[in-house]
Amino acid sequence: MEKRYEEYAYVLDFLPHGHPGMRVTGRAGYRAGALVQLIGEEFFTLLEALVKEGVSLKSHDRVYVGKDTRDEITYIIGRISYNELTAAAKMELPAVISRIVLNREQWFVNFFNTAKAITPRMHALELIPGIGKKYMWQIIREREKKPFESFEDLQKRTELPNPVKLITKRILEELSGESKYRLFTRPF
Repeated sequence: MEKRYEEYAYVLDFLPHGHPGMRVTGRAGYRAGALVQLIGEEFFTLLEALVKEGVSLKSHDRVYVGKDTRDEITYIIGRISYNELTAAAKMELPAVISRIVLNREQWFVNFFNTAKAITPRMHALELIPGIGKKYMWQIIREREKKPFESFEDLQKRTELPNPVKLITKRILEELSGESKYRLFTRPF
């Protein structure tokens, strides 16, 4: 299987002087300096990266972290766990995740249109906080009539409260390790 990487990520916290527990590696050219904690746009990967000298970033900035030449990021230090995020990064996380979910609305609406049972007794839809059997069946009945076109359409036809908020909550559960199943994130 081909390894897939994040192309873009959003800034959760910018640390102009690094942080006290900074990892030191033996790589040539690695220097202490400004660090950034990020969340990937596609797989919600939590990353830590070294910022180019003279570049200042703020929370919610979208930066390129792919394999080609990067404007703001010198080096991706690596993946980090939820527990390694700074307090500021954890505070920004829900808002940044909501923004990503809204930007990728069609992808998530498609999830509601195509989600299937995970086990004989549990459906993927039920893993989303706030969706029990009642909403699950309502979603399934409505999508059989006609696929959902937007979050608004989903809400209108199923009376499901704020899908963006529910998906955000689910992603936070997955990132913090509170969930056995992963719908939207990769295991650490």
